[in-house]
Amino acid sequence: MLQKFKQLCQNEVVRFISKTFFYLVILFVLLYLYSYSGINQPHFIYNEF
Repeated sequence: MLQKFKQLCQNEVVRFISKTFFYLVILFVLLYLYSYSGINQPHFIYNEF
């Protein structure tokens, strides 16, 4: 079982797909955090002085 897992991890296609999925998850998390930070909220009143 462990030997099959090691062979699967060394397969180039599997590595490419897993890395792509990993980076897409990071991208979606960053986009979610950016949208959650309230960029579209009105400006703070003291920033205009």
